[in-house]
Amino acid sequence: MRALRISVVVLVVLAAVFTVVDRVAVYVVESQAEDRVQVQGARIGSTDISIKGFPFLTQVAGSELDEVEVRLTGIETRAGGRALRISTMDAELRDVRLSDGFSGATAARAEGTAVISYEDLTEAASDGVAVEYGGHGKVKVTGTVSIPLLGRAVSRSVLSTVTLVDGHTVRVHADKVPGEGIPGLERLVREKTDFERRVGGLPNGLKLEKIQPTAEGLEIAVTGTDVRLAG
Repeated sequence: MRALRISVVVLVVLAAVFTVVDRVAVYVVESQAEDRVQVQGARIGSTDISIKGFPFLTQVAGSELDEVEVRLTGIETRAGGRALRISTMDAELRDVRLSDGFSGATAARAEGTAVISYEDLTEAASDGVAVEYGGHGKVKVTGTVSIPLLGRAVSRSVLSTVTLVDGHTVRVHADKVPGEGIPGLERLVREKTDFERRVGGLPNGLKLEKIQPTAEGLEIAVTGTDVRLAG
């Protein structure tokens, strides 16, 4: 009985040590991975990674992680222009395959939510245009247009619907533009307030599925397969 008790104590101690070592290893790898995450053709402001599942060491030994949660902040294309910057993106990666001495990682499946702030949406809009939440799933777009017929500039605000075009482009289109009987006014206003912008810096393998304006910004559901985030 004494030998059995000693064996049990030893097993408990070893299990505790293994758990501590396992958790320390997770922390170290998470920290290193945050510095290595890259998106081809894009810049990332910051990265936060959380590796799920236990034990971690056996997952590493098999070069595949069950689940990884990633939060990327400030994703923008290197190409410049008026591509939309992704303010934040939270993604859940499944069956993440490690390669190239753990310097590369590809997720078999991924899903999450990207958010484009109204500040970033305004930055990507036409010059002199401001975009904010308009309530009830709409955005409010305000711009100043010059009216040659009147010889002056006027400011107009419209409520607009936001949709996805081709899975990578955000379209903002005014539901209605007050004409007020001024010839050509609607066309001039729409030239300012209606626009399409490609979402820049989206990781390879991810696609935009559904978009919804909220008080915090444009929320976009993202899904993908064979998503590569590091290397």
